[in-house]
Amino acid sequence: MQNVYLGRQPIIDADSKLRAYEILYRDSSRKSNIDGDRQASACVITNVLNRFGTKATLGDKRAFVKIDEKFLLNDLIFSVPSQFFVFALLESVDMTERVIERLHQLYEKNYVLVINDIELNDEKMDKYREIFPYLSFVKIDFGKNLSYGLEYMILELKSHNVRAIATKIESPKAYNQARKLGCDWFQGYFFAEPKILENVKYEPTQMNVLNLYNLLIDDTNLDDITKEFENNPEITVQLLQFINSGAFHFQNKISSIHHVLTLVGRKPLAQWLMLMIYSKSVAKSKEHTPLMIMIKNRTELMESILKAINPEARSNLIGEAYLVGVLSLIDVVFGKRMEDILENIHISETVKNAILNEGDTLGEIYKLVKNIEAFDTEAEAEFEIRYGLEQGTIKELIVKSIEETNKFENPAA
Repeated sequence: MQNVYLGRQPIIDADSKLRAYEILYRDSSRKSNIDGDRQASACVITNVLNRFGTKATLGDKRAFVKIDEKFLLNDLIFSVPSQFFVFALLESVDMTERVIERLHQLYEKNYVLVINDIELNDEKMDKYREIFPYLSFVKIDFGKNLSYGLEYMILELKSHNVRAIATKIESPKAYNQARKLGCDWFQGYFFAEPKILENVKYEPTQMNVLNLYNLLIDDTNLDDITKEFENNPEITVQLLQFINSGAFHFQNKISSIHHVLTLVGRKPLAQWLMLMIYSKSVAKSKEHTPLMIMIKNRTELMESILKAINPEARSNLIGEAYLVGVLSLIDVVFGKRMEDILENIHISETVKNAILNEGDTLGEIYKLVKNIEAFDTEAEAEFEIRYGLEQGTIKELIVKSIEETNKFENPAA
């Protein structure tokens, strides 16, 4: 099974208290930081929000994420939740009128901005002086030659309420020097190497994401959009993690994908989908992982069995049946205990009870679905008797679910 990786390195203050993390994109070798890739920043952001989760990755801290000029000037940047990230401008970003205007816009919207890993000297001070009012930090690279008069430059930064972060600190000598020069926060191998975070790689297809985006902006009926989400478990699983990130605050617990779409809204969802495209965390091929195929099969069975025993089931109950199916393997996807995941996801108690305790009607259906996967024909027969179904009903539903799953797995077939 393919995995996706992130590197996470702590940033501490002078009292050795953890203040933030720098999150680095890692490739399949788990070692390469794709520094020059223009999609790296978007990829880091989408992975934190959609795959790893902000709570598991950051706790109550922020993530420093490098951004280039292209990402900075793309309006998608405003779709990134400001409470989780610090945008670190690469040195290659020129301070053009357009860039300065964008930094002002971000500052006004409470985004935290920083200049990333520079050799601070008079030339750099001149380059960035106009945007000091918008900055919270300047990261000074202590792996490079330190400029004469650096202490006074740091004092000038502080006069504008800009803190200095010393990076590439790899020895006690460098740490003591950075403290003496007046740096506030510190980062480097002297404190900790980047910790590698690992998660299962599951990517929706590019065309499916684009199709959903078009449905959202074309004012398509919400029921049709819901059905399209339900036909794409890779997107749905990421959506559930995204809304669980804390970017949204709902009074009521989520009972269905339709409910999610109503609460979040079309525009934020469309922006979220485009951020996925921009980050290239989508697949060009139409192949699905075995895990997502299994989730698709479970959701088909959950819905069809519910309709068989309750033909009058309303859409909200059918939506809950779908959620049970799509969340039933979420522990495998996220690599965590099911109890811990469901405790932190804002879902209805009916869905939670069905998955954890096999309680109520949805829990009995969920138990049957697992028995079907174990080829337990006796359980199928007992379920038919209990709910007054004709003999062979479950077999028919299994065949239909296999047909639908095959269409999902091989859409061109």
